[in-house]
Amino acid sequence: MKLLFLSELALFRFVRPICELKRRNPRFGCPKIAQHLAKTFGIEVNKDVVRRVLAAHYRPERTENGTSWLTLLGHTKDSLWSLDLFRTESILLRSHWVLVVMDQFSRLIIGFGVQAIAVDGPGLCRMFNKAISGSGLPTRLSTDHDPLFQFHRWQANLRILEVERVQTVPQVPWSHPFIERLVATLCREYLDRLFFWTADDLGRKLESFKNYYNTARVHQGLSGDTPAEKAGAPAPQAANLENYHWQSHCRGLFELPVAA
Repeated sequence: MKLLFLSELALFRFVRPICELKRRNPRFGCPKIAQHLAKTFGIEVNKDVVRRVLAAHYRPERTENGTSWLTLLGHTKDSLWSLDLFRTESILLRSHWVLVVMDQFSRLIIGFGVQAIAVDGPGLCRMFNKAISGSGLPTRLSTDHDPLFQFHRWQANLRILEVERVQTVPQVPWSHPFIERLVATLCREYLDRLFFWTADDLGRKLESFKNYYNTARVHQGLSGDTPAEKAGAPAPQAANLENYHWQSHCRGLFELPVAA
């Protein structure tokens, strides 16, 4: 079968099949959708064309599956915090553990805890106390099934703080989506682009990212707002196209336009 290339005019005829194929098969990515269209209609469609069509025309339907239970629990600020642990390497190739705590409702980064040695029960408690210093306490705290969260000292600490523990579905990262996405963003956009020497150096740089992420970085899931705005902070002054300047964040890694 000879494949033909999709013209701009013919693209409009394929908007419906592309969107319907995605709706009926939500787990299909753009390359697979493009392959199915080529197989079915004999017309080769670039995966980037599929991506543009979906971005412009596809609106996923709300279902009772997925993460709605976590969304329901975190319907107000500080009703549900999520936390996760990950490792990163210093310039000297020494592993450092990072605990990140995030408010589910506003996507606000509450804080980070850093430790340069293996994490045990008391160490996890110290990291958590450091991360939430000055921020009060949530009603509930969600974690995955990492064995590090099974320490008796950690679970006893939550009972003392009277914080309800919520665990996600085992072996299903999508059941803990917001904190998983935050960790991926933190590594991809920040930690993979800089060096650090010690735990203190890493802590200072994570604090810089926290300020940028909370107050300056807009979020598609928040309709273009920042986490600070979602948490109740006022919106920044609108900039004039004839009079604005660039503001540097995280030692120049990010530069954003702001009102002059």
